[in-house]
Amino acid sequence: MMGGHHAASGAAAWVAVTATTPIALGLYPVSDVGIITGALVCAGAALLPDADHHAGTIAHSLPPVSEGVARGIAAVSGGHRGGTHSLLGVAVFTALAWLAGHVTFSTSTFGEVLIGPGIVAVLLVSFALRALRITRTGTAWSWLASVALATIIAVYAPEEWFWMPFCVGLGGLVHLLGDLLTTNGVPLLWPIRIRSPRWVRRHPVLPFDNVWRRGGNVSVPLLGDAGSWREWLVMTPVSIYAVVGVGWAALDLLGVDTLALWDASAAWFTTTTAALLGA
Repeated sequence: MMGGHHAASGAAAWVAVTATTPIALGLYPVSDVGIITGALVCAGAALLPDADHHAGTIAHSLPPVSEGVARGIAAVSGGHRGGTHSLLGVAVFTALAWLAGHVTFSTSTFGEVLIGPGIVAVLLVSFALRALRITRTGTAWSWLASVALATIIAVYAPEEWFWMPFCVGLGGLVHLLGDLLTTNGVPLLWPIRIRSPRWVRRHPVLPFDNVWRRGGNVSVPLLGDAGSWREWLVMTPVSIYAVVGVGWAALDLLGVDTLALWDASAAWFTTTTAALLGA
């Protein structure tokens, strides 16, 4: 799956799980600020498994730091679509986010500031901004936007970062799901790799050949190759959903009665549909 679509799916998943609006599940409720900032952070977290690619979105998002991070992760995980694209890889990323949550700094003015989550947020936000083409490679804007957002939250609303491990875990799982639905698949059980039997590879017409790849990757290639028209067909409404969810939270922060607006919109849609069907 393409980087921008990974980021969009992470943001959409965050909205669906954390928002309590009629268009979301509300399984892990957070504040409106948490929905907005978390969507961007989760979008970046949904790119984390691709940190094993030295020429990928992450490597070019916050140079020179991101380039060094990508090369180091690739060396440890065995290259692209290796350990970072597994359940173990997601667990490690989540654990690191949890450990970062314990890195704090006490101040007399702002109290306890969560430095660790703030640093993690800087990286993840920069990944998301780059993947969504909001910033360009190597620009100062990547640093400024990422650091500004993380600093504001870390100083004025540090409690918002307590959802960081969950956010990282959710983003990582969404990434695995996205790549699982494409042709190359993912090594879910890495470092255990069970190669497909020879008889499967000798009969490519069998569906097992696409699901159980030669190198041990698992695939359910409903979306085909990365960047295919099927991927765009699925991800376009997913991206729109993420934008609507973040916009809804922003309107709530501004004091807009979004539930009344939703009810009015639903009533208009029902009336219009009935009129069209009656005509």
